[in-house]
Amino acid sequence: MGRLAHRTGSGYTYFVTTKTWQNRALFRVPEVAQIVAEQIIQYRAEGAYLLHAFVVMPDHIHVLLTPGITVSLERAMQYIKGSSSRRIHADRGHKMSIWQPGFHDWTVRDGEDFRTRVSYVHLNPVRARLADRPELWPDSSASGKFRMDEMPQNIGLASGAKALDLASR
Repeated sequence: MGRLAHRTGSGYTYFVTTKTWQNRALFRVPEVAQIVAEQIIQYRAEGAYLLHAFVVMPDHIHVLLTPGITVSLERAMQYIKGSSSRRIHADRGHKMSIWQPGFHDWTVRDGEDFRTRVSYVHLNPVRARLADRPELWPDSSASGKFRMDEMPQNIGLASGAKALDLASR
């Protein structure tokens, strides 16, 4: 069975989930989780994507992002996964696999969908009983330690239904 095809295009915002190799709780180690969070933030700072929300869980991450004009969703995820793997290997002195291949994505449809995804990301540690409140989970945009980008003004316009509605006017 091949990898899933991803619908990508300029202007889309995505909710993405990717897991650790064999669902191992590699990010339960705070220093390792921090490396992943730092890499997510680094590529946002470099302009690879707008970052709207993220959380690093013990065995997976969720990110809500809008890739830059010259960066595909696949490339954005390669940046996050590849750079975090290299840093973890260098800092921790091992060569074990960090990530499962691929990722799952959802194209955000509209403002309501966007807000639902942000809430899902922030509440993930609470639902997993890892934190009492979202802001208490350190490797998350809910912590308040990281600057996030606001919802794009054109959210939903890049997806089919609203773009077609505007074209028919």
